[in-house]
Amino acid sequence: MGAHLARRYLGEAETEPDPLQLPTFPAELGLPHRRPRAMVATAEQLAQGRVPLEQRDFCAHHLLRLLRCQRDAFPVPWDCQRLRHAWDACQHRDYVMRMKEFERERRLLQRQKRIRQREAAAATSE
Repeated sequence: MGAHLARRYLGEAETEPDPLQLPTFPAELGLPHRRPRAMVATAEQLAQGRVPLEQRDFCAHHLLRLLRCQRDAFPVPWDCQRLRHAWDACQHRDYVMRMKEFERERRLLQRQKRIRQREAAAATSE
């Protein structure tokens, strides 16, 4: 569970990307068949639906439908099971995409470090 912490603080800090920062490499480098993600729900819809700020992500349109269903079918919570599953599945796909992006960034940083080391070794041997 603490493998990323050990990598970050015990030696490989220069090749460990900061999860709070945006990617530093071009989007098409490393994952060539990736489509850009876009928000489906607008900010007005999220505000009207009273979606909390921490849940306004790429899956917020599923959450809006789920909250509306829970409000309309109040005494019967199992009526919204399909919408809950759709929202959970979207959250899982979003998490997997973020982990892939993090790993892509980490590997590209390692590649950049290896290239710099080779260039430095070539420059010193000349």
